[in-house]
Amino acid sequence: MDIKEILSKVDHTLLSQDAREEDIKVICDDALKYGTASVCIPPAYVKFARDYLGTRMTVCTVVGFPNGYNTTESKVFETIDAIKNGADEIDMVVNLGYIKDKKFDLQLEEIKKVKAACGKKILKVIVETCLLTDEEKIKMCKIVTESGADFIKTSTGFSKAGATFEDVALFSEHIGGTVKIKAAGGITSIEDAERFILLGASRLGTSRIVKIVKNEASFGY
Repeated sequence: MDIKEILSKVDHTLLSQDAREEDIKVICDDALKYGTASVCIPPAYVKFARDYLGTRMTVCTVVGFPNGYNTTESKVFETIDAIKNGADEIDMVVNLGYIKDKKFDLQLEEIKKVKAACGKKILKVIVETCLLTDEEKIKMCKIVTESGADFIKTSTGFSKAGATFEDVALFSEHIGGTVKIKAAGGITSIEDAERFILLGASRLGTSRIVKIVKNEASFGY
């Protein structure tokens, strides 16, 4: 697979707690240079990134991140605020407690409300696969499909583990409608990125792929 095709599916991500404006500027510059799908950054820097990038790059941010146990109302507020500041895409974390308690109706309602707040903007739903059973993962595929969200996303990258090939394959088998898959967390090589795409992921949440390309003159940049 051509490296430019892989890069075009990368949400170039910086969500570290100590990220500074200068760090955000660097990943924005890299995203433009290497042609990534978006930059995924903390909510506090969305307006800065939008002002800096203009319309040259898609800006993605996170809601209810990283634990997901915020109230639905706060997630809706975060979403509205992020979009007002210039976000094009929202990656929200589900309430894992709802899933463990089998309160699937509440989880569905929450995603629907956040999607309504997004309007025509893209919503990705982070289900934190490392904390779910396979049965719960399959159930979340159905809930995300029913909710009208645009993506199901494996992981925050802040929990016990990140994306696995097995989970992306499972998602591919059980999602419906127009739902797409985002693999995120622990994607550390070009080979793994390509395999995730071949298994069905159309987005990859990672900072490593751009770093690898920057360090490899053989890629022709």
